[in-house]
Amino acid sequence: MSNIEQNNPMSAEEVLKLKTIKAKSAEKSVNEKLLKQEPEMITIDGRTFPKGMKSVGIALGEKSSKDELTETDHFYPTHSDFEYQPKLEPKKDRKPKFIERESFLTAEGARTIFGSDQRKIYNSTAYPWRCVGRVESPLGVASGVMIGPRHLLTCAHIIDWRPNNQTGWLKFTPMYYNGSAPYGSSWGVQTYYKHKVAGPTIDGTEVQFDYVVVVLDRPMGNSTGWLGSKSYSDSWDGQASFAHAGYPADLTGTQRPTYQTGIALDGDFWSPDDNQSISHKADIWPGQSGGPFWAYWDGNPYAVATQSAHNPSINFASGGSDLVGLVMRARNEYP
Repeated sequence: MSNIEQNNPMSAEEVLKLKTIKAKSAEKSVNEKLLKQEPEMITIDGRTFPKGMKSVGIALGEKSSKDELTETDHFYPTHSDFEYQPKLEPKKDRKPKFIERESFLTAEGARTIFGSDQRKIYNSTAYPWRCVGRVESPLGVASGVMIGPRHLLTCAHIIDWRPNNQTGWLKFTPMYYNGSAPYGSSWGVQTYYKHKVAGPTIDGTEVQFDYVVVVLDRPMGNSTGWLGSKSYSDSWDGQASFAHAGYPADLTGTQRPTYQTGIALDGDFWSPDDNQSISHKADIWPGQSGGPFWAYWDGNPYAVATQSAHNPSINFASGGSDLVGLVMRARNEYP
């Protein structure tokens, strides 16, 4: 048995016993110029748009690194508190659901909430919650997480794929909350991918590769910190150790983030460990795609998958060692 199979994540009960780590230094205010920094623009047919990105594809049979990677490091900035349970939004800020699912859903097979809804809306600038943010592209809104100094992990199907290794623009705002951007926003300059996944439907192959690593135009991770990444092991199937966060359209109109803990994942046995389709019954709605699933090892957070898709009876995430390799390659080529 490999080391990764022996190294189980902490249980939800163990995580609940962990105490908040208080910041060791004052957090410096984000430079106002950085907060307001605009993307490079391009003019097409007399109209001006944010400039798109370049993309780098790694062939499905090609490894992202010479070595078999199992994880990349995390970074906790000591100017931030470290909270294992985020602060919920204050009662005074709570609003009605943006979409009432029961009346909105009429099509058979649209169900993505199983049982009572366990998602909670939070507003926390503590680590690791500050690493999760709102992703925008020409295709709409998704979620993502800092996975390196200037590196974003999100879903592939939010990328506006275009010819000649080009894509449309992408904007990331960590800990976006009702229009606030405590760390500013950044724009993608390069996308690393395994498969050009495009919606609205996602097939059995695409769900194994529905993740990208986007290189951002500034090192936001030095302020927010970032999660580590870890290759998913089928030995963790059924362990309710995982958390998820993202920006759902139903509860908050993608304007405020939600989280859920105690999630069990189930890696499929027919796909290889390097590209896993991972099923789960976490509470999901469009907008949460690209949001990370993570657990804690020795009290430190590592992302293992991104939210991808659903069918009438189950939800799906994408992970595996290829995800880790993609993170490593992007970080090596764009430190």
